Amino acid sequence: MKNVTLVVMAAGIGSRFGGGIKQLEPVGPNGEIIMDYSIHDALEAGCNKVVFIIRKDIEEDFKEIIGKRIEKLVSVEYAYQSVDELPGGRRNTWGRTKPWGTGQAVLCVRDLLKEPFIVINADDYYGKEAFVKLYNYMTTEMDTENPVYDICMAGFILSNTLSDNGGVTRGVCSVDANGYLQRVTETYEIQMKAGVLTACDEQKQPVSVSEDQHVSMNMWGLPPRFLEMLEDGFAGFLDSLGDDAMKAEYLLPKIIDKLLAEQKARVKVLETGDRWFGVTYKEDKQVVVDSIQALIQQGVYKEKLF
Repeated sequence: MKNVTLVVMAAGIGSRFGGGIKQLEPVGPNGEIIMDYSIHDALEAGCNKVVFIIRKDIEEDFKEIIGKRIEKLVSVEYAYQSVDELPGGRRNTWGRTKPWGTGQAVLCVRDLLKEPFIVINADDYYGKEAFVKLYNYMTTEMDTENPVYDICMAGFILSNTLSDNGGVTRGVCSVDANGYLQRVTETYEIQMKAGVLTACDEQKQPVSVSEDQHVSMNMWGLPPRFLEMLEDGFAGFLDSLGDDAMKAEYLLPKIIDKLLAEQKARVKVLETGDRWFGVTYKEDKQVVVDSIQALIQQGVYKEKLF
């Protein structure tokens, strides 16, 4: 068995666990949270280590809620995202308090990994198929030494990733005939209104999207060399900040899109037909509970997950 690590981006979780924090809302019959199902599916697919990216201020509570439980099943390590941890002696001179985004989050694992790794969000349910496809690609096809970064991505169908309770942000993908990613564009406020799909770009201008397009849900399969590039890229990102310093984010889809444009990466899109769900809005919780229950009744999961 080849080593593949699951990296869970959980630094966005709030500090008052149990006080309505969406990522830690129980959704399974025995108090399971969405993260439990992702970890279960990753281990079943073949992953043999989990790295949680968290913040220092939630460490104690996080370990109590989920970390210590998962440590009994698999090797677990922790990486810590901080708004003040900047490369090359740079300092947070802007007084920013919000972390710098998913690119900085993944950079936090650079000293913990020497093997390919799957990155996911803590609060998204991805389904079994995506984990199996990514793991199989990464252990049979991925060229970790290629100067052109060999990356894979779970390609969800846009219509399977919408919320009934408001707009969502997705990385909308252009994919060529051979299944390789050409562009990924962060697209905002995607929602179905009266049977019409609407969306907008970063400047809140309307853009056209279709229900059958592939989208990224921040589920990437990455070679370890990718981490070296992230560090250099983050330094460049910080140096180019202007008036945007308080809200600009160093985001994986934008980083990968830039690599594609520079022909420094190739990204295999591995289509999954599974339906995403997550607690984007408070009203989504019941949908997630019902969806998990339906999967249990279908035999996808046992009632007692672990």
